[in-house]
Amino acid sequence: MKLIRIFLSFLLILGLSFTLAAPTWAFCGFYVAKADSKLYNQASQVAIARSGNRTVLTMANDYQGEVKDFAIVVPVPVVLQQEQVQVANPAIIERLDAFSAPRLVEYFDPDPCAPMWESDMSLAPAAPSAERAAVGQSSNQALGVTIESQFTVGEYDILILSARESRGLATWLTQNGYRIPRGANQLLQPYIRQGLKFFVAKVNLGEYESAGYQRLRPLQIQYESPRFMLPIRLGMVNASAAQDLIVYILSPEGQAEVTNYRTVKVPSDAEIPLFVEEKFGDFYQAMFNRSYEQEGKNVAFLEYAWDMAGCDPCSAEPLTPDEMRQAGVFWLSGESVANPWVRPVNVFLTRLHVRYTRDRFPEDLMFQATNNRSFFQGRYILRHPFTEEVSCEAGQRYQRQLPQQFEQQARTLARLTGWKLEEIRPQLPKIQIQSFSLWQWVWSALTGQWIG
Repeated sequence: MKLIRIFLSFLLILGLSFTLAAPTWAFCGFYVAKADSKLYNQASQVAIARSGNRTVLTMANDYQGEVKDFAIVVPVPVVLQQEQVQVANPAIIERLDAFSAPRLVEYFDPDPCAPMWESDMSLAPAAPSAERAAVGQSSNQALGVTIESQFTVGEYDILILSARESRGLATWLTQNGYRIPRGANQLLQPYIRQGLKFFVAKVNLGEYESAGYQRLRPLQIQYESPRFMLPIRLGMVNASAAQDLIVYILSPEGQAEVTNYRTVKVPSDAEIPLFVEEKFGDFYQAMFNRSYEQEGKNVAFLEYAWDMAGCDPCSAEPLTPDEMRQAGVFWLSGESVANPWVRPVNVFLTRLHVRYTRDRFPEDLMFQATNNRSFFQGRYILRHPFTEEVSCEAGQRYQRQLPQQFEQQARTLARLTGWKLEEIRPQLPKIQIQSFSLWQWVWSALTGQWIG
C-alpha cells in the first residue's frame, strides 16, 4: 500500500511538472465519472457547427414509439435542397456528449509526513403516386401551402414547405398524415410572419425496414443564413413538463452564448463528500434542479467550454478530425485533415444545457459566438484523505483538521443540492486520530526527528 501511495505521489508531481507550464489551467486530478445526457429521460440533443453565416445543424432523435408515427417539423431560414440534407452517425452525438459531460474527479492527499514540492494545488445537444400528388396540389393551393422541395434521404421522406398562414399549414399537415398536437397553429404563425420555411420529415418505412435499422439516425442539415438560432417553441406544444435540451456548439472562434436569455455557468470546482461517487447521477440532477430553481427557470447553463486540442481532465478522448467533420465542422485546416493525430485548436466546443417550459421561454434561442476562449467545465472533486499511520507532528495536525474538512464538504453538498445535513453527516468518513506520548513531542522538538 505504501508503494502505491508513493507511486501516486510521483504521478502527481510528474503531472505538475508538465501542467505548471500551461498558461491558464492546471488540474492534475483523476477522472472518475461523468453526468451525461442519459440522466434525463427526455433530453433532446442538437449539435450546431457554425462559422460566418454557414450552419450545419445535427438533430438527434430521442423519439420513443412506432417509427410509422414519427414526424418532425422544424422552421428553417431557407429552402433546402437534397444535397443540403443527410443522415448522420448517431455515435457523433454520443461522442460530443461523453467528451463534454460534467465530470467527477478525485485527488489523493499525500503523506503529510513526507517532503513535498511546493506548488499551487488550487482547484483551478414513399413518394406519393401521381394521382395523389395532383389531388394534393389542388388542396395545397386552397390552404396556402407550397411544396418548395421534396426528396428522400436515407430512411426519411423530406418536404420543404412554405405557407401563407398557420391554420392552413396545420390543416395540410394533418390531412397528409402528420400528427401534430392541438394548438400547434398558434406557434406556427410567428415563423410564417418571419418568412421561414418548414423542414418536414417522416420515416420512409420501406427504406427503414430494408436497411434493417434498429433506431432512427440523426438528421443533419446545412444552410447559409445570418440567423444563428434554434427553434424550440414547437416542441412545447404537447409538453406536460419541463424539457431538457443539450446544445453542442462548434465554432472556430470561442465560447457561444445565448443572447436573449442569460447564460450562466453551472456551479463547479466544489469539493464534495466521498460517498457521492456512488450516486453522482443523483447528485448532479439534484444540483442542476436547485440551480435551475435559483436562477428563475429561464437561463441557459454553460456546462463545458474547451477547444478540441485537449481536455483536463478528459472524460473521453477529444474527437478526431474525421469525427469533427461528421459533426459538421467544415473549416478544418489541411494539416488537420491530412493528419488524424493533429488536434485542431480552431474548433471550440460549447455545451449549453437548457431546461425550458412554454411560460419561461416564450422566444426561440438566439446565439452568438464570442472571442472568449477561456476554458470551463462542470467538475466536482472528491478528496481522498491520507488514512495510513502518520509519524510526525504535521501528520497529527493533518488528522485533526480532517473532521472540519469533511464538515465543510457536507455543507457544500447540502448547499448545492438541498439535501439535508443530518442525512449527509452519517455518510462521512470516520478517521481515528492517533495519540502520542509527551516524550515523543519533547524528542521531536529537541531533535527535529519523530520517534514512532
